[in-house]
Amino acid sequence: MTTRGHEIMVGYDGSAGGAEAVDWAVREAGLRGVSLTVCHAWAPGYSASSPGAADSVLPVAAAGAADPAREHAEAVLALGVQQAQARDSAVAPRPLLVCGPAARMLCEQCAGAGMLVVGSRGLGGLPGLLLGSVSLQVAAYAPVPVTVVRGRWRPVPGHPPRPVVVGTDGSSASQTVLDFAAKEAVLRGVPLVAVCALSDTAGVLGAARSMEAEFIATIGKLRADHTEAFVQTRVEQGPPRSVLLEAASQAQLLVVGARGRGGLPEMMLGSVSLAVLHHAPCPVTVVRSG
Repeated sequence: MTTRGHEIMVGYDGSAGGAEAVDWAVREAGLRGVSLTVCHAWAPGYSASSPGAADSVLPVAAAGAADPAREHAEAVLALGVQQAQARDSAVAPRPLLVCGPAARMLCEQCAGAGMLVVGSRGLGGLPGLLLGSVSLQVAAYAPVPVTVVRGRWRPVPGHPPRPVVVGTDGSSASQTVLDFAAKEAVLRGVPLVAVCALSDTAGVLGAARSMEAEFIATIGKLRADHTEAFVQTRVEQGPPRSVLLEAASQAQLLVVGARGRGGLPEMMLGSVSLAVLHHAPCPVTVVRSG
């Protein structure tokens, strides 16, 4: 069983990070006018000799022999659903209980969804970790855009809503990322700030100038394709990770691609994407270009 087209799926594990992810996902589903699935993955133990045979999608209300681990999982999922309903009564979340490794099951179950949402750290993370392993794995391998909810995102009464920021290197592959970010900005009724950092380019004469020209052309196409979006641009000298993190300090959402033009083909996440996932002061959405 997989999710229905373009809905939002959120992973919930009962942690504070999971609760933040549910709240963000409820708002996102409401903005898009789509359904919401709350998914919880549980493991009956670590002694299974055949994980592939054990992993399965399980109906929440299935009858069977008492299993403390499963009963706990059902209670955790019910808590996540209750939180979603309390946040917005117009959103009717669908509960989904799955058995297997959390990252793998979330990646499998989100196929066909419009977005997968997770918290930055779950229950199993060490206190010093800035990003949990499940969040990192789904950001790297999920087949749909992944939002890792972290930092500040809730509206502040009496203050204008913050913009959506998108990082782009001007390449043709970044058009998918820009299109996604423009739609998010329009949904929220805020400007889209497109940021291009000109350092870390190939060490050839005129590389920065060429990147800036490609960026200008890409933004021109974006404005033509999304006339309803108010697009602002920032072209700055400096390392992309530093430039993006500074821009994100004034944003409600940062959108990046999985890899930039300098990333190796076998890398699922580039160094800039990894840096912002660990350090961004607001939620980060990772969008694959292909």
